[in-house]
Amino acid sequence: MADPSEISFARIFVCSAFAACVAEFCTIPLDTAKVRLQLQKRVPVGDSEVAPKYRGLLGTVATIAKEEGVFALWKGIVPGLHRQCVYGGLRIGLYEPVKTFFVGSNYSGDVPLFSKIVAALLTGAIAIAVANPTDLVKVRLQAEGKLPVGAPRRYGGAFHAYYAIVSQEGVAALWTGLGPNIARNAIVNAAELASYDHVKETILKIPGFTDNVLTHVLAGLGAGFFAVCIGSPVDVVKSRMMGDSVYKGTIDCFFKTLKTEGAFAFYKGFFPNFVRLGSWNVIMFLTFEQLKKFLN
Repeated sequence: MADPSEISFARIFVCSAFAACVAEFCTIPLDTAKVRLQLQKRVPVGDSEVAPKYRGLLGTVATIAKEEGVFALWKGIVPGLHRQCVYGGLRIGLYEPVKTFFVGSNYSGDVPLFSKIVAALLTGAIAIAVANPTDLVKVRLQAEGKLPVGAPRRYGGAFHAYYAIVSQEGVAALWTGLGPNIARNAIVNAAELASYDHVKETILKIPGFTDNVLTHVLAGLGAGFFAVCIGSPVDVVKSRMMGDSVYKGTIDCFFKTLKTEGAFAFYKGFFPNFVRLGSWNVIMFLTFEQLKKFLN
């Protein structure tokens, strides 16, 4: 990451928001597939279970495209971009100032990994607390396709969804799932930013490696992998709470999922989630680093 003395918060915010939007647009079909897999539940019929509608990343993408059209894979892109402008800009823009606050402005040398993790946890929590309504609308729109064929759709688009949720459920409903969302995004942000920062720092110490595209790609893949391993359980709970109103709260959602589907349910969509987050991080950090160099 950049030395805060080299580039202003405003520039970091703009660079990270734009880079996050580029990554979001490129990878949202994978995110849509991930959400559908996470929302899919076992349906028992007698002593057997109905075969799941969605199977695997490519199968889910193909099923959505066949039944709902290719553009259905980009459902939720508008609130997704809204989210990245706010969340993406804040979580990365605040990371360096917060990290510097913990170690002190006069600190020299490599920042301890613990300080990186705490800084990323805090900035992820702050950013998603502001951006939660955009995340809620994005998940609601992505979940529309799981309604029965011919059933009326609840929302006509992103802005209609914001209006409908507020008018039907109240303003507070825009912060549905805030608890698991803060947990998920604080953890994922720590896994992404701290691991990217640390992996990049480690790679640059290897002879022959420089601050170039290859380093950014490798660090981005590392960030995506750690984020999925650590954040998948809370991500499943978050998606289910936002996409379905049958749960009373975070704990209720967790235990109902555990009781009915077992512990492995919390890693539903793990592979598409890794493909999504891995590619997302590579695209985002690559774009971010290039923009940062251009504007610096």
